[in-house]
Amino acid sequence: MGIDIEADNRALRVSRRERALAQMEAYDLDVLVLGRQANVRYISGAPQLWVVGTRPFGPICTYVRATGEIHLNSTWDEGIPEEIPHENLYGLAWNPMTLIGVLQNIKGTATARRVGTDALTPTFAKLLPMAFPQAELVDGEQAMRDARRIKTPEEIEALRWALSIAEKGLAAGVAEVHAGTSEQALSGAILEAEAAGGVSTPATQDAAWVTSTEHPWRRAEGDGRVRDGDLVALSAGVLADGYVAEVARTLYVGEPTDAVRALYRRRDDLWDRLADACRPGRPTSALLDAYEQAGEPLPAMPVAHGLGLGFDPPVVSPALRATADGERFEEGMVLAVTSYVWEAGIGAVFTRDAVVIGADGPDVLTTVPVYGEAVHG
Repeated sequence: MGIDIEADNRALRVSRRERALAQMEAYDLDVLVLGRQANVRYISGAPQLWVVGTRPFGPICTYVRATGEIHLNSTWDEGIPEEIPHENLYGLAWNPMTLIGVLQNIKGTATARRVGTDALTPTFAKLLPMAFPQAELVDGEQAMRDARRIKTPEEIEALRWALSIAEKGLAAGVAEVHAGTSEQALSGAILEAEAAGGVSTPATQDAAWVTSTEHPWRRAEGDGRVRDGDLVALSAGVLADGYVAEVARTLYVGEPTDAVRALYRRRDDLWDRLADACRPGRPTSALLDAYEQAGEPLPAMPVAHGLGLGFDPPVVSPALRATADGERFEEGMVLAVTSYVWEAGIGAVFTRDAVVIGADGPDVLTTVPVYGEAVHG
């Protein structure tokens, strides 16, 4: 595991900016002023340290279409791509007028006609017109979403690497599943393996739980200990070089009964339907239809969500059915797709896989087995 802070590789940076420029042209945006971390990294290719949680909007990254110049809020040069010169960096400031002064000095801002922002606060809604006196301020988030929803080949490779780390974590958890262990110990094994693989930022710390036999989409009540007859869900995820990867599997503890095997077969049938729905041109609601066609209740949580620098569109959920009916799968989308079946008195079989929408159908990035027969006593 390296200790140097490095920018994203050049091919990855260039491919993302090309998509962003295409969307700036499509939306007729002369300048993008970005504050959301995923958008900032998508354009700049520079990892920003010590950024957690939410924060108010600020002009962190400015991208000028005419010149291709990127101006970035950074207090140091380490990890900054070579095409962003030192003079294009500006430091933190308590006074927002200092930031407005920075924007005013960027070539092209004085004559920009349309400026897009990915968010806005009341303060900057009043101040940004001072930096862009000739411009109309418009929503730039949709342009960024359209750029990010389709992954470049370089991004897919970045996601493959992130997923390989998550899968190592999952394998470590699988190896520790046995009667007498605890959910906490299993989560620890997963997180430890992810860190050993080079990623110390998990996508979730709640990585293992015994599924409830009484209620779907619940964890079993009790002391968190694993016992014979339990169905144990393991969910590994990492944030690697900015990209989120997720994989989940469920293991049965003990000798599987016919009812347990039948539950795994139901999961397999549902998964086949979900995978078949992942084709270009089909509505994203086809994933919801897959549950209904398999005779499985629709889950309370999203059936799928886009993967990338954070969570990208689409988000496919029963609560957003109208949106899912209107959205179409496009070649190059990458989604985390969830298959979940539950039976009272037995528990749940829950899996999550990363899927690329290919020209001829789905390309499943996940390589670990379903573990339907890999049971532990």
